Amino acid sequence: MSNQKPFIPKLILPVGTQVVTRVEVIASGELVHPSGAVGVIVQAPVDYSHSYRVQLPDGAVVSLRREELTTRKQWQQESLQPALGLGDDLSLYDYVIYRCVVGSKAYGLDHAGSDTDRRGIYLPPAKLHWSLNGIPEQLDNKQTEECYWEIQKFLTLALKANPTVLECLYTPLVETATPLAEELLSMRECFLSQRVYQTYNGYVMSQFKKLEQDLRTKGAIKQKHAMHLVRLLLSGITVLKEGFVPVRIDEKHHQQLLAIRRGEMPWEEVNAWRLRLHQDFERVYTTTNLPERPNYERANAFLLKARRSMV
Repeated sequence: MSNQKPFIPKLILPVGTQVVTRVEVIASGELVHPSGAVGVIVQAPVDYSHSYRVQLPDGAVVSLRREELTTRKQWQQESLQPALGLGDDLSLYDYVIYRCVVGSKAYGLDHAGSDTDRRGIYLPPAKLHWSLNGIPEQLDNKQTEECYWEIQKFLTLALKANPTVLECLYTPLVETATPLAEELLSMRECFLSQRVYQTYNGYVMSQFKKLEQDLRTKGAIKQKHAMHLVRLLLSGITVLKEGFVPVRIDEKHHQQLLAIRRGEMPWEEVNAWRLRLHQDFERVYTTTNLPERPNYERANAFLLKARRSMV
């Protein structure tokens, strides 16, 4: 695992976003609009190095680079934190301590058009955490398929046996891990408990009911979703039986899962497999060596250590 910080794509603000100018707008050598003018993005660039087209209240459309504007929401937030010294609304991404790849590419179920799903943890500075402005529970960028949870949120989800978060701790595709993140990975078993049975089973049961409803009303289901629900049951069984979270799909089930995604396995067969897996899940639940509850104390001690490191 490398501690080297990789290139992170900058966030591209979508068309329709209300923004505030950070610079004066000059035309023909004259001041047309002051710094702080409100506008709306009417054309977004393809990358961070090009300009946005922004329409101002009088109808004028101007070109502004990313550093020359900010979102109106961020502008309002900055008025509450003039002394925090944070550069802009992208700065929280500088505090990502763990970045990994999950989803189809980690499972080995990807194809040429598959996205790269990056997930991880960010640890904000104490002064921001304690400020009136506070911190978001997660940073999302849907365009680049990235999501980073604030460290307390991540730990809480892991203790609740959230499947995606547990997979973050066990995926072999790790891109960034600071020493603190490495320490978290070394204690990942403390998050595994019998709660996996309730969490995984409950989610799959509720989602299969929705699939059945789609089949009745629309005559079709989302095959990819069905595939991942079956994969989740297979994963949960292994967690209870062997005490680790499998991410890469084994050869035994690989082709079967792909057959579901391609629509080659009839619904009746998919559902029958799902029901058998529920039975297997219950059987291993009664014999598992995992504790009834995760190790809250160890997780809390780690959180306190992480928080202190940012004071």
